[in-house]
Amino acid sequence: MSADGKIALPTRMQTRISSDEDMRRVHELRNSVDVIIVGVGTVLADDPSLLVSPEHVSEIRNPVRLVLDSSGRTPDEAAVFDGDADTIVATSDECSRDFGGAEVIRCGKGRVDLTKLMSILHDRGHSSVLVEGGGDVIWSFFRERLVDEFKVFVGSMIIGGKNSPTPTDGEGFHSLADIAKLELVAHTALGDGLLLEYAVKR
Repeated sequence: MSADGKIALPTRMQTRISSDEDMRRVHELRNSVDVIIVGVGTVLADDPSLLVSPEHVSEIRNPVRLVLDSSGRTPDEAAVFDGDADTIVATSDECSRDFGGAEVIRCGKGRVDLTKLMSILHDRGHSSVLVEGGGDVIWSFFRERLVDEFKVFVGSMIIGGKNSPTPTDGEGFHSLADIAKLELVAHTALGDGLLLEYAVKR
């Protein structure tokens, strides 16, 4: 995020915030997990491949890519369907759409039940999950108390704009008693920015 807590322009245009050093960290982190998750909003806005870059990692083991898409809006031509890594689309029970080149998991009434989805992934032997975004998705995982660690790189820039997206959007917690409390466990300078690493208090 930028120094003022934004992750994109007010238009939601993707913005490069990470330093080269942080980009390497992100790809190494991707390479170390079993599953990487984004929401359909990120797919529609940025069309990421969610692959590990050979520019940053020598021995690549791409994780399973999972798109949270309750109503089935992911385009057929999305980069996550390129066949270069396994892909899952998680939808609500009401969504009947299938996606070529991807497995579909239907779980949840009206929207994806994240707790049930995490249980399904765990039963398949997936013990590490990286949630990359966007802000509504990350908020949803905090809301359901499914976050163990929160890592954010703070870039040296100001974006501004009251409508600019943040790392955790959504409706937010409505009382101080409900907010997610964190413990700062590490801070590291990476190029012209700072990586903050938190553990989520239980």
